[in-house]
Amino acid sequence: QLHLVESGGGLVQPGGSLRLSCVASGSTLNYWSLGWFRQAPGKEHEGVACIPRSGSGINYSTSVRGRFTISIDDAQNTVYLQMNSLQPEDTGIYYCVANCELYGSKWWPPAHSGSWGQGTQVTVSS
Repeated sequence: QLHLVESGGGLVQPGGSLRLSCVASGSTLNYWSLGWFRQAPGKEHEGVACIPRSGSGINYSTSVRGRFTISIDDAQNTVYLQMNSLQPEDTGIYYCVANCELYGSKWWPPAHSGSWGQGTQVTVSS
């Protein structure tokens, strides 16, 4: 069983920055990628970014490309999401997810299928 724990969420003003972290433990060899999904109030989950353990072949959603940067420290089993130029529409619960993929325009895995963290709240408001 892979266990994922997120940290780094909070309240930030529009235009501000936050850095999320997620540490994987348990079956640490049993994943090929880590990523971030989010759920805004009243909306479905959406993929944000996904990075393979090798660090190459990164995928971003179009809504965050150019503003968010995902990185991974494979030795520490940790994935990061640097979020810059945050906007109110970025508000939501951000989840760390294992074994993510982007197939065309469809993100994998489905909501809360497989290994997901508990989530960390990000609120962008003035």
